[in-house]
Amino acid sequence: MTRAWVLHPDIRSDRDRRDAEMALEEAMALAAALPDLEVAGGAVVPLRDPHPGTLFGSGKIEELAEQLKADEIELVLVDGPVTPVQQRNLEKAWKVKLLDRTGLILEIFSDRAATREGVLQVEMAHLSYQRTRLVRAWTHLERQRGGLGFVGGPGETQIEADRRAIDEQLVRLRRQLDRVVKTRDLHRKARAKVPFPIVALVGYTNAGKSTLFNRLTGAEVMAKDMLFATLDPTMRAVRLPTGIEVILSDTVGFISDLPTELVAAFRATLEEVLAADIILHVRDISHPNTTEQAADVDAIMKSLGVDEEVPLLEVWNKVDLLDGESRDAILTRAAREEDVFAVSALTGEGLQEMLAEVTERLQGETVEEELRLAFDDGRRRSWLFNKGLVQHEHQDEDGFVVKVRWTAKDRAQFETL
Repeated sequence: MTRAWVLHPDIRSDRDRRDAEMALEEAMALAAALPDLEVAGGAVVPLRDPHPGTLFGSGKIEELAEQLKADEIELVLVDGPVTPVQQRNLEKAWKVKLLDRTGLILEIFSDRAATREGVLQVEMAHLSYQRTRLVRAWTHLERQRGGLGFVGGPGETQIEADRRAIDEQLVRLRRQLDRVVKTRDLHRKARAKVPFPIVALVGYTNAGKSTLFNRLTGAEVMAKDMLFATLDPTMRAVRLPTGIEVILSDTVGFISDLPTELVAAFRATLEEVLAADIILHVRDISHPNTTEQAADVDAIMKSLGVDEEVPLLEVWNKVDLLDGESRDAILTRAAREEDVFAVSALTGEGLQEMLAEVTERLQGETVEEELRLAFDDGRRRSWLFNKGLVQHEHQDEDGFVVKVRWTAKDRAQFETL
């Protein structure tokens, strides 16, 4: 186990700065999500402005050096951006390994990625991140290599050679990823032929999406009280207690200040949200920063281009963690809002009402129609029965006369069969 210490620089000149103690708590929870780390402690470091070469002032660096040595710390995690020069100088001063917020999140994603696509995307994000570190951060990268006509011209520095090697690897990974995405596209098209609506779960990391997913599907998706427990998108066809069949999609948790490398790399894993018929925004309503977390999720959804016309319900999860007046206040507020449901994915409280609303939204307005099907049109007849749309059926000399009750969406899907 590697002993780690978490530092949150509270930069006063940053207008968008978050509550420092809450930010430190989240950063320590991020660190705890890595299996081989023992988080020995953490601290908020107030700063007027970051020092360009060392981030912190010399006095604070010396003070922290003593503390890190006394606690036998091997890894320092800085909850914020650290430039390559700052990283090198701090590692030298403290004699420890150092990771910034982006590096930490990349480590977690590397540990969690399970599908081929997830692994490729993490690798690409890692390489993009490493590429930005090749700015004279380490002295050995400044050596020149001779040009023998095979790789690199005369006088190519080690930095340029490493950067070129990374670029070549990124091109290879991008090609592999394109192949994986094409395969997933085929799967999506195959699912489109099974005309079930898609219900996408989105929310801040650790909001309880996977617990809700497991309760509704009976699937064994990793659901732990830790950040980024789910990384790869998981989809299951499920019949809701109301009788409607849907495809339920569990997505990667959102987080504030998500590294730009990961926003780009993980865009594909959120494509299911773009294709959703209804979105359930799962919120940990017991969390002190639930409002800020919801704002972060909304911002990422907008950046992904999620259509505002897609119906969205807010699921205020973890009411089982509330008690007394705070619980009553949340239940009252949720009851007043049309698109808000207070639930506990753990106990099942409130889920029936939420699922009834999901069903009503997905079914839309239904109309009765009479269809005539030939005797050899068994596939389309079977589809109507499987969807539960048939109200009545009788035969005549030309085939089947089927009375159905369906939505415009059902009709459109039927006509593509």
